[in-house]
Amino acid sequence: MARLKEFYQSEIVDAMMKKFGYKNIMEVPKLDKIVVNMGVGEAKENAKVLDSAVRDMEIITGQKAVLTKAKKSVANFKIREGMAIGCKVTLRGEKMYEFADRLINLALPRVRDFRGVNPNAFDGRGNYALGIKEQLIFPEIEYDKVDKVRGMDVIFVTTAKTDEEARELLTLFNMPFAK
Repeated sequence: MARLKEFYQSEIVDAMMKKFGYKNIMEVPKLDKIVVNMGVGEAKENAKVLDSAVRDMEIITGQKAVLTKAKKSVANFKIREGMAIGCKVTLRGEKMYEFADRLINLALPRVRDFRGVNPNAFDGRGNYALGIKEQLIFPEIEYDKVDKVRGMDVIFVTTAKTDEEARELLTLFNMPFAK
C-alpha cells in the first residue's frame, strides 16, 4: 500500500496543476484526513450497543475508535452531559489512503441501487461529507455477527480552498459522483 499514496500523488498532482494552473507543487490540494463518525442513539439505554458499534468501527477502519460524549444535556432526548453517545476515528497518512481506496473501490459499489454519491455535499471550504446507511457494505464485516444495522458519516477533509478544487481532487481519486 505504500506505493498507492505515491501513485495517487504523482498523477493527481499533474492533473490538478494542469487544470487549475498552479505555479508551485505545494499549492495543489491534498487529502488531509478522513473522519469516520458513528452516532449511536440507543447507547443511552444500553451501553453494550456502543461496544458493538466501536468493534464494527475498529474492524472497518483498522484503527482504535474514540468514544464521543454529549456536550449538553437534552431532556427531550434523555441525554445528560458527558454521556457516551457515539464513536469516531480520524484516519491520516497511509491508513487514510488505504481506507479511501477500500471505500471507493469495494464498499460503495456494494450499496443497493447505487447510482453515485451526491456531488453537492461539499461544505464550501473544500471538505466532503458522505453518509453510509449500513456498515454491511464493507467486506470486513461478517453479516452473522452484526446485531443491528448502523449508519455512519465519512468526512473527507482536504486542503482545497474551494469546492471545485476538492471535487476535482476526489474525482481523481475515482470517487463515483452521480451525474
